[in-house]
Amino acid sequence: MLAEEKVHTLINAHSQADNFRLAALHRYHILDTPACEDFSFLTELATKVCEVPYAFISLVDADRVWIKSCAGMHMGELPRGESYCSLAVLGDAATEIPDLRLDPRTTTMRLTVSAPFMRMYSSVALTSSDGFAIGTLCVLDTKPGGLSADKRAMLVKLARQVMALIELRANEKTLSATVRELELLATTDDLTGLHNRRSLLHRLKFETARAKRFRAPLSAVMIDLDHFKKVNDDHGHAVGDQVLTALGRLLRDNVRVIDIPGRYGGEELCVILPNTPLDGACKFAEALRAKIEAQVHYAGTRPLHITASLGVGSFDHMEIDDADGLLRQADTALYRAKHGGRNRVECGTT
Repeated sequence: MLAEEKVHTLINAHSQADNFRLAALHRYHILDTPACEDFSFLTELATKVCEVPYAFISLVDADRVWIKSCAGMHMGELPRGESYCSLAVLGDAATEIPDLRLDPRTTTMRLTVSAPFMRMYSSVALTSSDGFAIGTLCVLDTKPGGLSADKRAMLVKLARQVMALIELRANEKTLSATVRELELLATTDDLTGLHNRRSLLHRLKFETARAKRFRAPLSAVMIDLDHFKKVNDDHGHAVGDQVLTALGRLLRDNVRVIDIPGRYGGEELCVILPNTPLDGACKFAEALRAKIEAQVHYAGTRPLHITASLGVGSFDHMEIDDADGLLRQADTALYRAKHGGRNRVECGTT
């Protein structure tokens, strides 16, 4: 009974260790990535340094061994049970099998018994920064034998370069993802998912300059939710936030790729419409007003209907020819809409 318990303990320990190793491998996000010249160069260099015809950079996954790069033959992946490299990540940092046909672990493996009939295998583990063997740099030959001490030392150095390259690529991906996340945080309103005020005004400056240069049409729609303070007062700010979140989603779903929807402040939103003259912007605003009115929100189980007033401004390249003038015209139109009965659209100035 004690012997069985020891066996189970060893199996569980090995399984847990492999889970940690797999976690380390997956952190690098390298599996199934496209071929890369830098990795190809290192495998080709390994064949020349070790004077053998074949070299692989292999990553050992849960049930397969994926080949990042190979020299001497083309291979994408192998079942884990058919790969010499699956043995190499289990123990020593360096593994050498002088004759694969004579080793009971490898004598029936695919590459041993079929072309090109491998005989010699020598590898160095690719070790992650936290000490786990995620794969190998290996060299192979169709003749039995082994590497000299000098060649093995060079293979160890090349394996370090492979791992350094894997680390570099992972760090570049992490940096890119971090930059994208920071850009998103800097430009996006958390509640609505729209551009925040700073980003909206920045983009408006760009579109204004472009419109002036090419004398292109440019419009802006200001949107203000009617009686929104009453929603917060009667149902709480959580319900008010839900309304703003839903409205942000509605805007994102109903603008073009070139349009710029943003949260201007509080319950006031704004959509910048490049290449859109006044009449087109007014049609957009009226369609949006109707969709906002049709949208159903809930305060608990109680349905809640919200309306909005909208004001539209547009470049005329005479009196209205800058960002401030455009927003001022849209805001003036919005004021007329709110004081003319609400839930309506006003366009331009009168």
